[in-house]
Amino acid sequence: MPVALSVPPKNTLIMAWNIDSISNFDPAQSVEIVTSELLSNICSSLVQFDKHDSTKIRPAMARSWDVLNDGKRIVFHLRDDLKFDDGRVATAKDLAWSMQRIIKLNLGFARALEDFGFTKENVETNIQALDDTTLQLDFDKPYPVHLILATIGQTYTAALLDRKTLETNSVNGDMGNKYLATHSACVGPYKLVRWLPGERVVLQANQHYWGEKPKIQQILVLHVAESASQRLLLEKGDVDIARDLSSEDVLDIEKQGGPVKINRILRPQSVYLSLNNRREIFANEKVRLAMRYLIDYDNLGKTVLKGIAIPRASYMPLGVPGALDEKEGVPFELDLKKAKQLISEAGYPDGFKANLLIGSLSYMSSVAQSIQENARKIGVDLTIEKMTQTQLLSRVRGGNYDIAIMSWHTTIPDGYLSSIRQVFNPDPTFTEKKGMSLALRSGYYDVKVNKMVMDALSEKDQNKLIEQYRNLQHYILYHGPMAYLFQTYYIIGMGPKVKKWFWNSFEIRYSEAEK
Repeated sequence: MPVALSVPPKNTLIMAWNIDSISNFDPAQSVEIVTSELLSNICSSLVQFDKHDSTKIRPAMARSWDVLNDGKRIVFHLRDDLKFDDGRVATAKDLAWSMQRIIKLNLGFARALEDFGFTKENVETNIQALDDTTLQLDFDKPYPVHLILATIGQTYTAALLDRKTLETNSVNGDMGNKYLATHSACVGPYKLVRWLPGERVVLQANQHYWGEKPKIQQILVLHVAESASQRLLLEKGDVDIARDLSSEDVLDIEKQGGPVKINRILRPQSVYLSLNNRREIFANEKVRLAMRYLIDYDNLGKTVLKGIAIPRASYMPLGVPGALDEKEGVPFELDLKKAKQLISEAGYPDGFKANLLIGSLSYMSSVAQSIQENARKIGVDLTIEKMTQTQLLSRVRGGNYDIAIMSWHTTIPDGYLSSIRQVFNPDPTFTEKKGMSLALRSGYYDVKVNKMVMDALSEKDQNKLIEQYRNLQHYILYHGPMAYLFQTYYIIGMGPKVKKWFWNSFEIRYSEAEK
């Protein structure tokens, strides 16, 4: 366990967090949850959600924008005071290069632009800087403007990278990808000054930030994997924030009523069983359905998940327009007889064996053991393999697993984005390596699902759209490749010296924290 400072100074916020999933700080590549949060505080976006109402879009690096050509073109007008952390002026030319770079590298975040028709062949023409403060995006067809703003404008898809630094540090044409494994190079409130894998991440306030200057000058994130260790550091005053407290620790701290406080807000993060459809067993729809009846949603909600998550079997998180409500979103209950019947009908009357991969998050083992015990009762032998989050991601992305407990998180409250990232799969050959689609990772391809997702994209009537998403969720509940388990809360244990901490369901802004 890393050693914290004995007394956290006023201008430094120290967090204890399990950060073993970090592998890179390149906005073109990083799609996992921890790095996404850090990058959203390192790299500014073109626009941002209103912090009190995530349905409203506000200016950020872009002071305004125009929608032209019947929705096939958007022109962003940038602020003229954007600077990199060394004080050099950042321009729309840097931003156009940064966005083109995502497509050219063809890494994890390329899908976010490809969904809007950008390709290696057209990206230099369709993403252009007209001058130092004007960025023009041309699309292959009209898309809902709010979707473009939320998906491209509000995320680090439009991170404004330091082209000069990345080209100087390019290795074998990687456009600075290896450099960004341990550095940051973008316009934003903080910059990465140190990352020691398995130990710590250090962010420092950018003195040339265009927005309101951060109150906290340094963010120190310590890698602390276990809840008990995080709690000890928090109660001793060695850290200000604990991010991975277990249900037991959360409830105990609340019961004690001491100076350490628990704050929670429901977030759009879903935890699910990924069932690898490349395996013959899980290619069988009846086996996948049987796995859902081995999940004791009620008991997990009252024990392991109490205070930190709510049972949720639908892929669309609560808080996203069109999501099934709490009751309708959990139509399953533990039913061993039903599960046994389904696997027998699938051709496995004597059960089967499979490996269940889990990461290092605090709740993983307890949830896995609950499912393992229920499976054992119907002859299904699950062997649990525990590993770091990075190892887990690598195994799943490579298709080298039977079952895995995974999580998915969105920063965008939109039904289309929830659907295309989870259940839509554009590649029936399963050869795509960018890894943005959960369905692709699990080897699942369903023409009907793909059509339902794309039909929703073109639906203009809001009531009809909501009904389409409801129908899609009901279909996935019984036919899909993932058995969803629960939706988590943002949970933090907060020390008494923290006076202000801003978050909502879709973002956390370190720059607004105060001590």
